[in-house]
Amino acid sequence: MITQRFLFTCFALFIVANVIAQNAKPEDTEFYSPVPPKVTPAEGKFEKPSDAEVLFDGRNLDKWVSSKDTTQPAGWKVDDKIITVDKKAGDIQTKERFMDFQLHLEWRVPKNITGKGQARGNSGLFLASPDGQGGYELQILDSYENTTYVNGQAGSIYKQSIPLANVNRPPGEWQVYDVAWVAPRFNEDGTLKSPAKVTAFLNGILVQNNYDLKGHTPYIGQPEYKAHGASPIRLQAHGDPSEPISVRNIWVRPVTQLYFK
Repeated sequence: MITQRFLFTCFALFIVANVIAQNAKPEDTEFYSPVPPKVTPAEGKFEKPSDAEVLFDGRNLDKWVSSKDTTQPAGWKVDDKIITVDKKAGDIQTKERFMDFQLHLEWRVPKNITGKGQARGNSGLFLASPDGQGGYELQILDSYENTTYVNGQAGSIYKQSIPLANVNRPPGEWQVYDVAWVAPRFNEDGTLKSPAKVTAFLNGILVQNNYDLKGHTPYIGQPEYKAHGASPIRLQAHGDPSEPISVRNIWVRPVTQLYFK
């Protein structure tokens, strides 16, 4: 029999949980230790494999659309085979939707970058963005000589997983992401069947090793999963006052995880 005392206890716990949620702050999920060791990356050129699908060929953004309105073209500037982030145009995302893939992307913050912390070349590579707004972010930021919370520096799964090493090159030099992504799977009732997984290399150095994501990567609050299927890849126009970052040489290799067949 459900007693009045039991119902009162449940109600009280519900009230406490809601008060905690309403009082959540960004700082609640920011960590400053342990600090990843610094590693100097090797020099090298990264060529597209024969079976890769090119998402940016250096000429146009025909394979991308605006995240604000997917009926509109991506509004970022293309010049000299480089994309420049336009914070006024907002985020952009791929027209195509993906599940599991290998992705290559190169990014650069300007040599004369200003600002500090998160306001220093901030952007993000969302490996899946089901609704064009949320999703799962691999952080882009100048973290060469720039102190911030370690689960928010370049190479981190934002607010979740600290990178295994800080391998950032100085501002003005190209940084390289190579990522293996396994999308989460959900049961028919919307509950989580298996979490998203990510393995990531920054400048040829492993920074995420088959990490199981706890859910999406919010700025405030705790991660959680909401059922979704194939999703676009999204690039973030963060909107901080720093000089705009650049992106180039983006390709993807969709892969099939045999154990999901």
